[in-house]
Amino acid sequence: MMEHISSEEEVGVLIVGAGPTGLTLAIDLAQRGVPCHVVEASEHRAENPRCNTTSARSMEIFRRLGLADEIRRAGLPSYYPTSIQYRTTLLGEEIFRLDLASSHEVLSGAGKQEWPTPEPQHRISQLFLEPLLEQHVRTLPGVTLERGTSLVELRQHGTHVEAVVESGDARRVLRCAYVVGCDGAHSAVRRQLGIRYEGIEAIQKFVSTFVRSPELGRIAARDRAWTYWTHGRRPASTIAIDGDSLWLNHVAFSPDHDTDSEDPEQLLREAVGADVEHEVIGVVRWTGRQLVAQRYQEGRVFLAGDAAHIWIPVGGFGMNAGIQDAATLGWMLAAVRLGWAPPELLDAYELERKPVGEQFATAVGSAARKSLAEFSPDIHLPGAEGVRARAEFAQRLAVTEPARYSPDGFSFGYHYARSPLVVGGEEHDAITMGGYQNRAQPGFRLPHSWLDDGRSVLDLLGSGFTLLRTGRSVDTRPWEWAARETGVPLVVVDLPDEVVNDHADRYPAPLLLVRPDQHIAWMGGADAFPAELLHTATGHVTALRR
Repeated sequence: MMEHISSEEEVGVLIVGAGPTGLTLAIDLAQRGVPCHVVEASEHRAENPRCNTTSARSMEIFRRLGLADEIRRAGLPSYYPTSIQYRTTLLGEEIFRLDLASSHEVLSGAGKQEWPTPEPQHRISQLFLEPLLEQHVRTLPGVTLERGTSLVELRQHGTHVEAVVESGDARRVLRCAYVVGCDGAHSAVRRQLGIRYEGIEAIQKFVSTFVRSPELGRIAARDRAWTYWTHGRRPASTIAIDGDSLWLNHVAFSPDHDTDSEDPEQLLREAVGADVEHEVIGVVRWTGRQLVAQRYQEGRVFLAGDAAHIWIPVGGFGMNAGIQDAATLGWMLAAVRLGWAPPELLDAYELERKPVGEQFATAVGSAARKSLAEFSPDIHLPGAEGVRARAEFAQRLAVTEPARYSPDGFSFGYHYARSPLVVGGEEHDAITMGGYQNRAQPGFRLPHSWLDDGRSVLDLLGSGFTLLRTGRSVDTRPWEWAARETGVPLVVVDLPDEVVNDHADRYPAPLLLVRPDQHIAWMGGADAFPAELLHTATGHVTALRR
């Protein structure tokens, strides 16, 4: 029987996949005035927790989108500590711990003057984050979201893409200006493009068991933590999902291990150190990888999130990198769709995000190998021998773990310094989890500082480009004229005196041109050529190299 395909529908930007990456992209585009259509193959959201951390940089992006406070009030109870404990078993001996702030402490601003960000990371399961994002998407004009609709075929043309989608037994064609695949590791969009992953197929295998157990909650109440790492037969992490009865138990194995033979009940027993009453909600057996797509773009079709990169989730880095992908691609698509940048601007998306994905993959894989390395069974011994073994293990953990759970390098140290849209960018060492320089540099995210009125410098930035002036004597009228001539949305903002006086070394130029994604496109003084710089930053001409 010949299948029936209905007539074409016009769609500006089609987003395939309604996970955190796709939903963030939809919100970003909608707020920039660009209509989009989201399709998601599954009728319902996944019931098993996946990512359980939203990074500081992701929270900054959600702050720009007006969602940070709502997200921070969801997830764990506000007073629940976000600490990480390392123990022999949950009921056994403590080895090491990292004490981190609760969301209540963050919302109250405790110690905020020392933060490198206005939005520290937040521990929230994807189970709670996705519904918040989806609920917000459904309130936005210009955005439609269809669940139970899957992508069947892509047909690229010079001026558009035809996407054949299927809902139930009905197929129809969407005529799209652009398509973005945010549809995960098994991306239909990536398969349609014939793009493969490259990298390491298996670093570790895992058995993840999602349980409901009030008894586990009572045990944890003796010394609450967000994650308990235990070291029985294999390393395991038991994560508090709701701060009460919902828990996720991840157990790591070597990449050649047969996890099908592992009993989730036994694995939980080994992690806790005793039997506990519980109800198994779901079990997932999966492989941690280190893979990046060969390309992030093919014509008018793009990949973002897990469709572009997957790696072992030792800190929620995959989801958070996807949110960064969305922030970069969002402003670029909006600039082209709204007519103030040429289509060639979009070629910079892969040039900017793929190197970041590759460096993240390498760093995450290295961190996972160190964190999940073999440990001495002597940590379980009684008496002086056990004490000594645990102390030696704690010394190792003190080196491997802090940056993994406070990865400021991933939030503030990633950059686009060699992008064709950035002027004056330099070569830099590879991105690391913990390392970053807290000063303005071309290609990097604009550093945060607090203003006297409680706002962040990041809150001063406009939705388009922002010219941030630290030198009051510099005439900005040529920039305003150039912006009108080129059609580039630009606001001029004077950096307040308290920031200029207290943090002159953090913003070491009279003028900083900041992009819509809060990354610096150029830094300099009164001798600039504004029209040429704006053309470069929006993809009209090749970047000038100094």
